[in-house]
Amino acid sequence: MKSSHEKVKVARGPKRTTAAPSRTRPPSPFGVLRPRSPKKSRAPGGAGEREAQAGRLSREAPADASGASSVASDAARSTAAAIAAAAIDKKAVAVEILDVAGKVDYADFLVIMTGRSDRHAQALAQGIEEALQQRSVRPVAVEGLPNGTWVLMDFGDVVVHVFQDEARQLYDIEGLWLDARRLPVAVPDRAP
Repeated sequence: MKSSHEKVKVARGPKRTTAAPSRTRPPSPFGVLRPRSPKKSRAPGGAGEREAQAGRLSREAPADASGASSVASDAARSTAAAIAAAAIDKKAVAVEILDVAGKVDYADFLVIMTGRSDRHAQALAQGIEEALQQRSVRPVAVEGLPNGTWVLMDFGDVVVHVFQDEARQLYDIEGLWLDARRLPVAVPDRAP
């Protein structure tokens, strides 16, 4: 039996190659995620792509304390902040907003949070959906709601992950995005 740190020789045809071990993750319960539908035609090199890039790059991007700026849209930033606020209202644990704009093509922000149980995770997802419906924002897709172990909500430019603690540790989304900027999450003032 070989350890996970040893190199494994893989035979393919007449050639022999050495493959480094890969970090394996359990498969996502959602299968293969499809990219969201673009708002404009963004065929490679097409006018829609050039307009989208020019619009994003010409806009003044807000900078954080370190001087780094984001190419994310203000609407996406506002949606992510509203999601975080709705989650905190429902007592979500460890809410984080990751700025992945320019790193992936399916979202500008990932909002990650933990629910204490399957019912709490379901209540968080439903609370987020209700809060955003008041802003006339509806999710493109919601997956995993019946189980409540990991609920995935796609709001176009913002993707929400509502985990239970064990699933959050297992999939370690924050660990995958160590280089992504973290946006501050505003905690609302509560009367004692």
